[in-house]
Amino acid sequence: MTLSDFYSEWNDDNAFIKVRTSGSTGKPKEMLVEKKRMLASARITCDFLGLKSGDTALLCMPLDYIAGKMVVVRSIERGLRLIDVEPSSHPLRDVAEIPTFAAMVPMQVIKSLQVPEEVEKLKQIKQLIIGGGAIDSNLAEVLKTFPNNVWSTYGMTETLSHIALRKLNGEEASLWYTPFQSVKISISQDGTLVIDAPSVCSEELITNDIAEINERGQFRIIGRKDNTINTGGVKVQIEEVELLLTEESGLKDCFRISWREHQVLGQEVVMLVDTSVTEQKMALLRNAISTLPKYWQPKDIVAVDTLPMTETGKPDRAKTRLLLEN
Repeated sequence: MTLSDFYSEWNDDNAFIKVRTSGSTGKPKEMLVEKKRMLASARITCDFLGLKSGDTALLCMPLDYIAGKMVVVRSIERGLRLIDVEPSSHPLRDVAEIPTFAAMVPMQVIKSLQVPEEVEKLKQIKQLIIGGGAIDSNLAEVLKTFPNNVWSTYGMTETLSHIALRKLNGEEASLWYTPFQSVKISISQDGTLVIDAPSVCSEELITNDIAEINERGQFRIIGRKDNTINTGGVKVQIEEVELLLTEESGLKDCFRISWREHQVLGQEVVMLVDTSVTEQKMALLRNAISTLPKYWQPKDIVAVDTLPMTETGKPDRAKTRLLLEN
């Protein structure tokens, strides 16, 4: 979808607009969302970040998904001037004017940090929000000294982008997300986050994200319910295993944790590694594995040509599982 296509759809007589989910844990699907609720979400974000008419906003994500659409809606609601670039892993490469506001996925930030000229541009963005995927400790460490505001977002297509933010830099840096004032949160009987955000979502939303809430009403995400492996009666959270392995080995993006059926354990933990991984890196990974609790340790390591990703840059857990069934 082009920007012109989006404007045509936004300005027609239909009260709804079509968006696609990312499909990180299953098949992508299309859904209809109300334009008035998208405007309400945009207003909340712009108010929180202090964006005003005349500020600039970088549009660097596909307009098929809610993240890209909401950048445009924020520009409409607040009178922001859009800087429209082709979605890529280096969104700042050809940008001459530094935007006031930008929304990126972690992959775009990571790739930009590899180019000195792009790093300088990244640092000059007044309000940078990062969503659509987990921010690991290595990335957080690099961003914590940035001079301007850098935020991690929490949200999904159903909540019309994010309903909470957490600061990644400065004295307010935290692992805990702070919900917007109009949002109420709770924990379900299954331990997952429940969101009540009437201005952007007509019904209470029970997520698949396992979470905990602190005494200040903030929350942190432990992992996804559908990313829980039950091996011999012990529940293992995929994201936690990957995080510990990354912290211990210093490696990322070259391995993934998944599972397959096991006659005795029910499910067994399996690590998939990219075939480009060297023996030296494999030694680092094996050493990291040895530091994990027994039931968290992969029972097998499988080499694959590629580790599947969704179009929005998230690990494609469903396709990863299929690789272990072939």
